[in-house]
Amino acid sequence: MATSSIMLVDDEVPFVETMAKRLDKRGLKIIAAHSGDEALTLLDREGSVDVIILDVKMPGRDGIETLREIKKRHPLKEVIMLTGHATVETAIEGMKLGAFDYLMKPCDIDTLITKVKEAVRKKHSHDEKIEKARIDKLILNRGYD
Repeated sequence: MATSSIMLVDDEVPFVETMAKRLDKRGLKIIAAHSGDEALTLLDREGSVDVIILDVKMPGRDGIETLREIKKRHPLKEVIMLTGHATVETAIEGMKLGAFDYLMKPCDIDTLITKVKEAVRKKHSHDEKIEKARIDKLILNRGYD
């Protein structure tokens, strides 16, 4: 867990600063972004992000639009939607677009950490399967068993 890299995306700067400190104390590397566009720019530049914690309601590109673009550009990144303005419809839309999970603000830090750990495990499992498939393809192309 100590090497997991988490991007925290929320337009509320004090919330991001406080949450980043709390998550950092738990051994997570935090990258902060304050808009959907900033998050996408950082994700395109920083390939090592495992999980994105994404606010739904933000000015400009909202969380649902940002999620849609993240999944288009980085389909294996896991996203946890976080909002104080949740509706059942928004939760369903986020899950349909590939969000790992959905939490309401204020959320319990231990619940968030548990979800982050689950999302990191899922991402690493997918990464391992892709690596194994690449190795299997190399072996097959070279004629080894």
